[in-house]
Amino acid sequence: MEIEKLAAGIRLLLMDVDGVMTDGKLYNVPGPDGRMAETKGFDAQDGISLQWLNWYGIKTGLISGRQSPATEERARQCKFSYIYQGHIEKVPILEEILADAKVAAENVAYIGDDLTDIVIMRRVGLTFAPQNARPEVKKAAHHVTAGAGGHGAVREVAEILLKAKGHWTELLKKYEV
Repeated sequence: MEIEKLAAGIRLLLMDVDGVMTDGKLYNVPGPDGRMAETKGFDAQDGISLQWLNWYGIKTGLISGRQSPATEERARQCKFSYIYQGHIEKVPILEEILADAKVAAENVAYIGDDLTDIVIMRRVGLTFAPQNARPEVKKAAHHVTAGAGGHGAVREVAEILLKAKGHWTELLKKYEV
């Protein structure tokens, strides 16, 4: 299958956040000082799979149009190598990451859900869209996940990469599966 062949060469997984790592909902809750603070929910199974990618030498990163302390903390927990927030124009960020990581664009996978992600998807080797992505993004993706953003889409992509690189069986053995 073409996806498996492309996935075998991936060294870096980049992604959007809202609608990919989350379901896209933003929650404003009052803080102790009465000011509103934004938060969002992340999927635990996505999180562990991002750590597995790290174990096997696949770097991860995010490029988000929004600034969020919740995103910053989640990226830290999941051991992201690249964290860029507040960037709607994503191509310059991609170029910066490629230069820093010393990775060719064809060895990068990207998960995106909205129009701002398509420009990145056209520049990397393997692309994914979660089930809840805009139709235009699904059309631009190599693969649309069965899961929606915030509901296992990232985990599905991580498993595709780990299987294509031959690490999945070893990981299953580690957990006595």
